[in-house]
Amino acid sequence: MHHQHQHQVRRAPSDSFRSLRYDTQKRSYRFDNLSAIESEPPRGHRPGSFYGGNGRSTPVEEILRLPLTWWMNSTAKNHFVAMIGEFVGTTMFLFFAFAGTQVANVGAQDSTTTTNATNGFSPIVLLYTAVSFGFSLMVNVWIFFRISGGLFNPAVTLAMVLVKSLDYVRGSLLFIAQICGSLLASVLVRALFPTQLNVRTTLSADTSRVRGVFIEAILTAELVFTIFMLAKEKHRATYMAPIGIGMALFIAELVGVYYTGGSLNPARSFGPCAVTGVWDSEHFVYWVGPAIGALIAVVFYKFIKILEYEIANPGQDADGEDEGVSPPVSRDGWRKKDEEA
Repeated sequence: MHHQHQHQVRRAPSDSFRSLRYDTQKRSYRFDNLSAIESEPPRGHRPGSFYGGNGRSTPVEEILRLPLTWWMNSTAKNHFVAMIGEFVGTTMFLFFAFAGTQVANVGAQDSTTTTNATNGFSPIVLLYTAVSFGFSLMVNVWIFFRISGGLFNPAVTLAMVLVKSLDYVRGSLLFIAQICGSLLASVLVRALFPTQLNVRTTLSADTSRVRGVFIEAILTAELVFTIFMLAKEKHRATYMAPIGIGMALFIAELVGVYYTGGSLNPARSFGPCAVTGVWDSEHFVYWVGPAIGALIAVVFYKFIKILEYEIANPGQDADGEDEGVSPPVSRDGWRKKDEEA
């Protein structure tokens, strides 16, 4: 015999309490009569929600929404939020990276507008520049990955579109945001610091354009594949992906700054050129190279996904039922759990 859970309630006049309720299905507002004020919430009542006389609890944010805000649940709003997040994130990432590079070049008494080997090798400048870019990316990816994904790079955006993590509309909007963020970061660094903007990327005297393209491609492929494996592929350490992503850019900068300026990012090279008004003949290297690198990473990522890399070394991710240990694999490659089912 079932005993119905009883609650002491104080009845209110039928029209005394009315609630403006947002219907998420019809995207319209309606008034619901509240037949009771609960002194004790019913079973299943969620904290932070309101219990009305219709027998169901409604999240507070649904009740408190104002008219004309139906678009808050729309795809357009989501695109807008992601675009704003990517714009601000790209601006912050490149501002601190450019500012760090500016300080490094000033400390080395380098007043040129390039970041390469033209003025001789300086390990301190190279290390300072690599740290500035790597740590700035790490921190800002950690801040913004919940909002826009924290891409900050058209090459990474292209890769995410190709693996269908982003649709074409979102990818295009993020690309625009990244270019605008690069421009704003360059303007801010130029305006705030009393020195010439010296963060452009150019090839060193002994680096040909073909070499520059392949250097940028390989370094970008490393960065993009790191993002795939640490951020796109979900595992127990996904929340720590920004550390690996920042370190990937750090080691790439250690290699690339001397020869190409270490761009790996078309937006990173575009902004300083646009603000200074200096367009080098090899500027295309910083678009073609990263694009090729993104394609290399995508092809290899899809290749290992087709081969089901997860079963080659089981137990490394939190895919199993017991503390991240994957179920045993049978001879034909299928997990025993699937066979038993």
